Amino acid sequence: MPLVHISLRAGKSESYRQAIFDAIYRAMRETLAVPEDDQFMTITEHDAANFRYGKAFGVDRSQDLVYIQITVFDTRTAAQKSALFRRIVELLGDNPGVRPEDVFINVLDSAKENWSVGHGAQFA
Repeated sequence: MPLVHISLRAGKSESYRQAIFDAIYRAMRETLAVPEDDQFMTITEHDAANFRYGKAFGVDRSQDLVYIQITVFDTRTAAQKSALFRRIVELLGDNPGVRPEDVFINVLDSAKENWSVGHGAQFA
């Protein structure tokens, strides 16, 4: 049950944003065995004054940078996360054409007891 937050500079088309949703969802399905229709995702757009990045870690990023934060159950392995990173970069490169340098991903692990997915009930 991933919860995905995506941040990018404002101005991209709806089809561009939908392609980002689709690529990340597909990557999660393929690498994390996320169930069908498990799509809890948001995109937040920021104007230039509210979107900052740098060239840290030797990566030459551009204004097309996409920040992706994915919160998952703490049952995912390091190998699954590595596969997820690679697959997201590959799929975003295919469509909508995001450069690998412009994909910044952070995965947060969370115990199942920290989730309520509806009706105020604890998931665990």
